[in-house]
Amino acid sequence: MTEENKNYNILVVDDEEDLCEILKFNLETEGYGVETAYSAEEALEKDITKFDLLLLDVMMGGMSGFSMAKKLKADSSTANIPIIFLTARDTENDTVTGFNLGADDYISKPFSIREVLVRIRAVIRRTEEHDHPAPTLLRYQGLELNIDKKTVTVDGEPVAFTKTEFELLRFLLEEKGRVFSRQDLINRIWPKDVLVLDRTVDVNITRLRKKIGRFSKCVVTRLGFGYYFDA
Repeated sequence: MTEENKNYNILVVDDEEDLCEILKFNLETEGYGVETAYSAEEALEKDITKFDLLLLDVMMGGMSGFSMAKKLKADSSTANIPIIFLTARDTENDTVTGFNLGADDYISKPFSIREVLVRIRAVIRRTEEHDHPAPTLLRYQGLELNIDKKTVTVDGEPVAFTKTEFELLRFLLEEKGRVFSRQDLINRIWPKDVLVLDRTVDVNITRLRKKIGRFSKCVVTRLGFGYYFDA
């Protein structure tokens, strides 16, 4: 993980200095380059263009996170930098405002560091997919997914997949060899407003394995950790 993230620079902007330092420590442990700012005004004194993602608090003394985001989105040199808002105000209006300003995600305080890390990885992945569109076909030997047509074939034979099963298999194939916890898969595959139990993930993995026949052994359970596609 550390090696993979070393080229990503993140700016954390929050007037809670202790929170900034906690985020900085944990993100650097994951391999990200991290700088902090304790106000929007301090952040705007930096060269924002060198950052790949911003973690931006909404409510700060002086300029708000929303105002800073609006300023950045109006500048062509910073308009495409992903923004994840951090806020203690978990209201529908705030969420709508954030997304209307071009936010890529919205995390309510208090949050777990693990949640922040998962959300950051998801935003970075989406950004990379936008910059480098996914291939139409994903293949592993005789297993083939057609991304555009949403179809799966096993050794040339079409197999019916549900949307959830398709997205699970696609994600595991795209990230071959990486272990994902059930919560990682829930965050990636299921809508955020749907309650999903760990057991639901297990059931879908079981169904997926049955449908891919001889490739079922490739979807591996790492006890205590989660699942991965072993190529």
